[in-house]
Amino acid sequence: MPGADIDDIDELLKEKNPPPLDEDDIALLKTYGLGPYATQIKKTEKDIKDMAKKVNDLCGIKESDTGLAAPSQWDLVSDKQMMQEEQPLQVARCTKIINPGADDSKYVINVKQIAKFVVGLGEKVSPTDIEEGMRVGVDRNKYQIQIPLPPKIDPSVTMMTVEEKPDVTYNDIGGCKEQIEKMREVVELPMLHPEKFVKLGIDPPKGVLCYGPPGTGKTLLARAVANRTDACFIRVIGSELVQKYVGEGARMVRELFQMARSKKACIVFFDEVDAIGGARFDDGLGGDNEVQRTMLEIVNQLDGFDARGNIKVLMATNRPDTLDPALLRPGRLDRKVEFGLPDLESRTQIFKIHTRTMNCERDIRFELLARLCPNSTGADIRSVCTEAGMFAIRARRKTVTEKDFLEAVNKVIKGYQKFSATPKYMVYN
Repeated sequence: MPGADIDDIDELLKEKNPPPLDEDDIALLKTYGLGPYATQIKKTEKDIKDMAKKVNDLCGIKESDTGLAAPSQWDLVSDKQMMQEEQPLQVARCTKIINPGADDSKYVINVKQIAKFVVGLGEKVSPTDIEEGMRVGVDRNKYQIQIPLPPKIDPSVTMMTVEEKPDVTYNDIGGCKEQIEKMREVVELPMLHPEKFVKLGIDPPKGVLCYGPPGTGKTLLARAVANRTDACFIRVIGSELVQKYVGEGARMVRELFQMARSKKACIVFFDEVDAIGGARFDDGLGGDNEVQRTMLEIVNQLDGFDARGNIKVLMATNRPDTLDPALLRPGRLDRKVEFGLPDLESRTQIFKIHTRTMNCERDIRFELLARLCPNSTGADIRSVCTEAGMFAIRARRKTVTEKDFLEAVNKVIKGYQKFSATPKYMVYN
């Protein structure tokens, strides 16, 4: 370029190839023309968007779960009007079906305390839904059957089913090897290997009575059985079946076994069965008659006119001498398993089971501790372990020492001797 000096040329070249912008320049350019709160507003808008998306997702899940439409499409007024126009149904029992399977079949229903009617089916019910003897809902005008109802079972009976499996396993039961083996033969073997009994042509034993002093692990073993089997487990405490009104206890027993028969396989565990299974006698006042009726209903359900089905019955008591002979006979309770006091080896094992989760010192001589607890039950040993932990807490230590265990043995086994149930137990006439 003529007449231009070298500085001008350098500046022109710089304009054509400007230097690249660094990060600070870019950040400065981005803020050009923005207000003071622009970034916060943008962040908040993004948060709102995310939240709206989350709400929509949750609504979608909720709709598919409940089968409801979106709340904006609800018409509560017309729904309320429709509910008011619908007549409530009456509960009746279908006693007989006339011409079953035919197109013109009729149903004899018995509406309690009113009358019996011969009726047809409503529009929403098919003939296969209705069986003889079942409860049905009927309308109040033509008494047509509108809906089949489930069998009537007392809610207190339904509540006896154990839903959650107990966390006790066979490893948590110390010193009952023989008893566990006998129990597993009766409960688990027929469920897991029924073909063995079919080949031999014998019926598997159906009932077990566990008896022994308090605290020897009878209920604990039942909990372990409930943990192991996939069968429905129903737990009944004997005193629950003692009711105020005549016939109530027997009705509960009937409904209990009716519910058990409806399951594929079922284990019924009667704890403290001596509350209702006592030997029959007449005291002249009639005070014990109702308890005896309940017991007779159990006897009948165990081995009466109706087949028991795939129901295993476990019973536990610490007073086997008071039970009625009709309840104890083979066929109702085939096995009697005695839970005795644990021997030295068993007591050592029980100590190890209870101290498994405890923070103990090493090399504690459990056999020595077991020798110091003669004639004690598993419950006593558990109490010793807890008491040893209490001694450690009092001394503000984080581990339990052997000295704590020795002090606990002195306190629990020696000090509480007068409360012990074992010396007086099993003194039969």
